[in-house]
Amino acid sequence: MAIAFTFPGQGSQAVGMGKELADAFPEARAVFDEVDEALGEKLTTTMWEGPEETLTLTANAQPALMAVSMAIMRTLEARGFQLQGKVDYVAGHSLGEYSALCAAGMFTIADTARLLRIRGKAMQQAVPVGEGAMAAIIGLEHEAVEAACAAASTQGGVCQIANDNGGGQIVISGSKEAVETAARDCTEKGAKRAILLPVSAPFHSSLMAPAADAMRVALSEARKKAPVVPVISNVVVEPLSDPELIAEKLVEQVTGRVRWRETVEWFAANGVTTLYEVGSGKVLSGLARRIDRDIVTVPVNTPGDIETVLAALG
Repeated sequence: MAIAFTFPGQGSQAVGMGKELADAFPEARAVFDEVDEALGEKLTTTMWEGPEETLTLTANAQPALMAVSMAIMRTLEARGFQLQGKVDYVAGHSLGEYSALCAAGMFTIADTARLLRIRGKAMQQAVPVGEGAMAAIIGLEHEAVEAACAAASTQGGVCQIANDNGGGQIVISGSKEAVETAARDCTEKGAKRAILLPVSAPFHSSLMAPAADAMRVALSEARKKAPVVPVISNVVVEPLSDPELIAEKLVEQVTGRVRWRETVEWFAANGVTTLYEVGSGKVLSGLARRIDRDIVTVPVNTPGDIETVLAALG
């Protein structure tokens, strides 16, 4: 009966996130202050007061989501909880993998905030606005989506699966025209819906190569320690503990697929019975339930949830 802590990615942000934690726990407030100091600005003002469109900017949403996750972790730790010995694996969805690694001690909070600010800006700047797109394909088999992407790519653009989220949800990414072509093809093949997403860049596609280059430099310079529990890598779906190998996979993650369906399936196949979702929202909990109904999911994002974790894991 193994346990995993998972950490949410972009899309889980909401104005006001973390404020209740900061008001209730001085350890949480200290994390938000540390992130503000690391970035040299009051990100918390945007997090708690908005506007939403500013919080949603990739360069803000990424460190903000990490800050909420780490506020929860530090609050748990201040009450005697230790990841090592209580939790078998950590994993995160896209930027959430950085939160997972910070929780497991590979990066400091300040360094993680700076890495995510670099990552967010680099991803935003990799492709001119309007040239890329992403679309969510609902209710179509993985193989059919893969074929639609391949067909659209033969016409000269880039189109690939960015997020295999499970539960019948796959996100594709690439050149605007190619993504639109693939989305139409998916609809014709029987997808329940094919929705163009309101994003500012084609994340997790080969068009993000300039951002991958930026992260290669940033991660090579970052201080790293071996995580106290293994991380299940987004791109290879296996437990990793070597910090240099993890950093290499984080670079690949920028242009590669987030294999979340396979991650949850890996957990199920390797004895994980409970997934705690540490951070803003409940997106990962919902996905996990659709992938494997036997896995228990526990969102952790309120002061009451903190008590639930402590009661269960001590």
